Amino acid sequence: MNDKGEYSYQEIRLARAALTRLFEPSDLVGFALVQHAGPVMALRIATGQDKAGGEDEGAVREVLEQAGAASGWGGLAESRERWGTRKKDLAPERDLEVIRRLGGGFVIPEDTEWPAALADLGLTEPLALWVRSAGPGFPQQHRCISIVGSRDATSYGAGVTGELAYSLVQRGFTVISGGAYGIDAHAHRSALAAASGFAESGGHIPTIAVMAGGLDRFYPAGNEDLLRAVASQGALIAEVPPGSNPTRYRFLQRNRIIAALSAVTVVVEARWRSGALNTAHHANMLSREVGAVPGSVHSANSAGCHRLLREGAAVCVTDAGDVAELAGEMGTSLVPEAEGSRAMHDGLSVEDLLLLDALPVVTFTTVDKLTSVAGLSLPSVLSGLGRLDAVGLAESTSGTWRKKKT
Repeated sequence: MNDKGEYSYQEIRLARAALTRLFEPSDLVGFALVQHAGPVMALRIATGQDKAGGEDEGAVREVLEQAGAASGWGGLAESRERWGTRKKDLAPERDLEVIRRLGGGFVIPEDTEWPAALADLGLTEPLALWVRSAGPGFPQQHRCISIVGSRDATSYGAGVTGELAYSLVQRGFTVISGGAYGIDAHAHRSALAAASGFAESGGHIPTIAVMAGGLDRFYPAGNEDLLRAVASQGALIAEVPPGSNPTRYRFLQRNRIIAALSAVTVVVEARWRSGALNTAHHANMLSREVGAVPGSVHSANSAGCHRLLREGAAVCVTDAGDVAELAGEMGTSLVPEAEGSRAMHDGLSVEDLLLLDALPVVTFTTVDKLTSVAGLSLPSVLSGLGRLDAVGLAESTSGTWRKKKT
């Protein structure tokens, strides 16, 4: 039985909204039921409004067997008992109204703007996506790069991430990450900074954060300002409805979406058993390109990256050019840059590039403010400003600084 031709778009939309609350992300039995019966009938069967027949039972088992996930499954009756505990919480109209009030939307596979790249996930393709975005639609997969890594990023990791994200956005790519502390936050922040450097970007979305919880709440709380900026200038997406808590399981499951949406996944820093390696694993399983940034052999934060490189699961990348090459095209720069300026930038260290990115173009700013924006220590900022001043890239007045106009 299949309801694709039997139910209206609105009925399918409401059913998918309800199913995102009823099923956990990557509930393979639930997803198999939807694949077999379609969203409306799957919801009716899962909630007991319709009885599942022998045909349904056999079809769901066949889908699970094709995905290699039938082992241990006790049948639809057992699954319906599990789903029944959430039946009382289903209120799709309410959830859709909440996301509407937040200025967001709800995208389903039946919509033309649904990201085609998610189909590569097969049975684990999300049932729908809840979205808070600056504009309609999603960027094409070949223009998306995911940057992931440790939550306890080092200054080295932060610097490399900032340089990569900033340069990739200027090349016309969209940076995707998970909105967490550490590497994720540096990637989003630098992508937004790059986008603010040009007035017209042709509707370019600089960054997307794939969240593990509902979009009515910014998590982690310490990144609230950053995530608000991503929602207003880029996009926040989640496969769970408003009000859903970000559990450990959901964090792991959202990694498959990060990998699927991207042409390349770059791991900047990762410990030996980091969650970022889970994203890289998903990318490998999807035949996506994976890049890893090498670090110090003495740094535990780079042990996971070195593991990927040693096992042949990733390619060594050191700058945005390496990453763009993996994506298959170099991209079109959104910010024309003079050859002389590019030559000067090539000689700068990662910390100096991060500091240069933090300098405003028009107004002057204080050294204390620069330490916060650039994420560098006071001595690093002071010495870096001296070097930038010496090469003609920064200027000061009364102890405040800005980029030098050329």
